[in-house]
Amino acid sequence: MSTLKTISSYFSLVKFSHTLFALPFAMIGYTLAVKITGNYFDIKKLLLVLACMVTARSAAMAFNRYIDKEFDVKNPRTATREIPAGVISANSALFFVLISSALFVVATGFINSLCLYLSPVALLVILGYSYTKRFTALCHVVLGIGLSLAPIGAYLAVTGKFDLLPLLFSFAVLFWVSGFDIIYALQDHSFDKSNKLFSIPTWLGLNKALMLSKLFHFVTTFFIGYAGIYGSFGMVYWIGAAMFIGLLVYQHSLVKPHDLSKVTLAFATTNGVASILFATFTIVDLIISK
Repeated sequence: MSTLKTISSYFSLVKFSHTLFALPFAMIGYTLAVKITGNYFDIKKLLLVLACMVTARSAAMAFNRYIDKEFDVKNPRTATREIPAGVISANSALFFVLISSALFVVATGFINSLCLYLSPVALLVILGYSYTKRFTALCHVVLGIGLSLAPIGAYLAVTGKFDLLPLLFSFAVLFWVSGFDIIYALQDHSFDKSNKLFSIPTWLGLNKALMLSKLFHFVTTFFIGYAGIYGSFGMVYWIGAAMFIGLLVYQHSLVKPHDLSKVTLAFATTNGVASILFATFTIVDLIISK
């Protein structure tokens, strides 16, 4: 296999494009911290934050593929993934997890001592998620917790302390991700049930699962609004918030219990666009506000 083909396979293994879900919120946390502390923009610190985001998420996704390889090979939807298809060996994927995890810890060590001390906790959450579908339907919430570390983690990288405003964005991410992961899990409802895997759709059924997803996204809307009020954001922020909320509503219009043909559009495309738009408007608001 050529070098470019190998790199492409690993990008596909970790779904690198899905980094767009949490990375924009990490940028919100970073920009917010710079604004609040009055610190100058530090390109080195920003690159370290980005390195933490990429390595942590790469480790989590590769570990998920490694742990789920026996299920993936039996599921027609996932049988073409890199490990069951034989494109990447299971041992190579596990080695990639170990390297990515080590790089994550090293990167946190270059940021500050608090981030370094918390790095094992972060790894425990994001790697532990892969086991949760084996014993709890709340696996979606655990995934949400993992990605919700992005804004508060980036904020800690700059300030070295916790504050309420970045935590509000983290709670927004938690319920946003949990909600759209329930939508994603709808397409494996039958497979998960027959293989005794846990999820909200297998627990509640398709109709109630979609209702809970909508409830989670309503809670997301609450935290987005509360963050805007608490942080005294300006009009630019609220325009971005309106776009984000509108895209949440739109994705729910795409998916019906009897028609899951647009799950990919609702899950990947819509949420990726929503995250980028909201982060862009929020960051611009932070930059132009006094």
